[in-house]
This record gives sequence, C-alpha cells and structure tokens, in this order.
Amino acid sequence: MLQSFDEANKFGKEIVDSHLKSFAAMSKSAQAIAVEATEYTKKSFETGTAAFEKVMSSGSLEKALEIQTDFAKQAYEGFVAEATKMSELYADLAKEAYKPFESVVAKAK
Repeated sequence: MLQSFDEANKFGKEIVDSHLKSFAAMSKSAQAIAVEATEYTKKSFETGTAAFEKVMSSGSLEKALEIQTDFAKQAYEGFVAEATKMSELYADLAKEAYKPFESVVAKAK
C-alpha cells in the first residue's frame, strides 16, 4: 500500500510540474502574440494615416480613388498575411501548452 501511495504522490508531482511548464509556455506564447498584435496595429495605423494624407492632398478625384484602391489592396494583403501569422502563433501556443503533458498521458495509458 505504501508503494501505491508513493507512486500516486510521484504522479501528482509530475502533473503539477507539467502544469507549471505548460503555464510558462503559454505565457511566453501569449507575450509573442501580444507583441505581434501591437506591431501590426501600429503599422496598420501608420499606413492608414499615410494613405489618408495622400488622398487628402491628391489633386483630383481620379487620383484619390487610385490611392484609395491601392491602399485597400495593400491593407487586405497585409491583413491576410497577419491572420496567417497569428493562426500559426496560436497553433504553436496550443502545441507548447500540451507538450509537458505528453509524458504524463503516455504513462497513464
């Protein structure tokens, strides 16, 4: 019986250790996601502001529409690229958060 208690205690310690490692990995990944989102937001704002200034200083409606069309195309392409990058970061977060539990799950089977 004492051996079962020791095994259960060891297994409990492994689970707690796995939780701590998982939390650390999640924190690191969440920080990377926050940094990426901040950089994208800043870049997007700067690009939008520059496009607005170009539109306002354009001499004709035709030129303004051309600038706006170019901006819309670039903004869409940038958004798609950023969405792809963010989805990869979230997938990495899930993988890193689960990784410490792989050995515990394998032992439980």
